[in-house]
Amino acid sequence: MISRKSVITFGMVAIPIAMYTATQDNDIRFNQLHKEDNSRIRYKKTCGHCGKEIKSEDIVKGYEYDDGKYVVITDEEIEKIKTEKEKSIQILHFAQLNQISPVYYNKTYQAIPEPGGEKAFELLRSALMSEQKIAIGRAVMGTKDTLMAIIPREEGIIIATMFYSDDIKELQKPYSKPKVSEEERKMAKLLINSMDTPFDPAKYKDEYQEKLRMLIESKISGKEVVVEKSDGPSKVIDLMEALKASVEKAKKEKAIV
Repeated sequence: MISRKSVITFGMVAIPIAMYTATQDNDIRFNQLHKEDNSRIRYKKTCGHCGKEIKSEDIVKGYEYDDGKYVVITDEEIEKIKTEKEKSIQILHFAQLNQISPVYYNKTYQAIPEPGGEKAFELLRSALMSEQKIAIGRAVMGTKDTLMAIIPREEGIIIATMFYSDDIKELQKPYSKPKVSEEERKMAKLLINSMDTPFDPAKYKDEYQEKLRMLIESKISGKEVVVEKSDGPSKVIDLMEALKASVEKAKKEKAIV
């Protein structure tokens, strides 16, 4: 499903693209029910003045400019003030990918070139890949000037919307850093290297959601819910011994694979 169409611009080059949402929410959702009879809880939108129930088509956007005073703004008026420049994704500059903290990334899209833009699209992708850089751009999405990271991949380009620095909270909980011995650091590096394998997203799944789905199916079929016993995390008494044991465990598991 196309999320939106846009144009990537840098210099005098314009690349028409379609943006597709790259992620989806697969979480199990629960409805709220009345405890007495398991009937669904419904929420109604009502007018604060007359108390009438309001349909979606009767709702408009309003900005409160004074206490109890609103100015109504329509979607058409919001779109009308956008220029073609603001609708396009303007590349502001280029940067190294590792210069950007992951905390700045918000939502991810896949970018596909529209007819006529394929060559310029591939030129941008391949040039960014060869230079190991990403592009930082900006466009108006909805009612907000949105920062974007244009990230090249072997199979195409992804675009990640970004938070502004004002949106990011400071890390407000520093910790006192205890001294780490060189022997401990070497053992930790050995553990890291023993667990080093290429990232394959297909290997991972939401195991808790699967357990939740099994719980639901058990309840539907009237079966007794059986809780699986598992050992909790053990307390670390001796850090070096724990690291050594972890290295041995990782080596055995890697040998099996």
